[in-house]
Amino acid sequence: MSEAEVLKLARLLGDSPDRFAYLNDVGPDDLRKLREQVTDVLFDADLPVLQRMAMATRVIPAPVLAKIGEKVFGPLLCARIAGLVDVSRGVDVAKRLTPRFLADVAVELDPRRASRIIADIPPSTVAKVAAELVGREDWITVGRFVGHLPDGTVKACLTVIDDPALLEIAYVIDDKSRIDHVVGLLPPVRLESLAENADEDLLENLVEHLSEANLAKLKR
Repeated sequence: MSEAEVLKLARLLGDSPDRFAYLNDVGPDDLRKLREQVTDVLFDADLPVLQRMAMATRVIPAPVLAKIGEKVFGPLLCARIAGLVDVSRGVDVAKRLTPRFLADVAVELDPRRASRIIADIPPSTVAKVAAELVGREDWITVGRFVGHLPDGTVKACLTVIDDPALLEIAYVIDDKSRIDHVVGLLPPVRLESLAENADEDLLENLVEHLSEANLAKLKR
């Protein structure tokens, strides 16, 4: 699974995965730690300034702040500030943003820093964002958020993620321990048909992380 981590590292640094091909021999756990360290450096580089901006947003009404976020701040700055605002405030603003813009923010966001906000956003809103990202075939971004979503939100997202997309996401998901749990949330009829016409390599990756109970259902 080192190849998947190399893909995510290249994405973070805005470069081609080919440039980091020499890292394919490094263990995936070590690569993930490296990616998280690089993320921390990027997010903390201007932390004092971002903290002051987050404090300033407290006095701006949420509808106005949502407009400013989309028209002035842009997705990168919104992503940097997201983890610094109060949870209720962050959720209130997020609900007022368009799914397209939220998807842009998700690309830039470190979900570890805004996990509580992510978990409290309404499932219907998250599902719209997931649909937008699936339409872009942005499996990496979806995979980074799975470990931060409650079951009700995951189920809502699964209604807009088809089987081929689910296999792609499982390949690059950050928290591999979540794969079996997410697959277990699928309706039985869908779980039984998941293997039909699936990419062999992607299906093999999925199977490696399934419990015996889910494997039995998958093979029916």
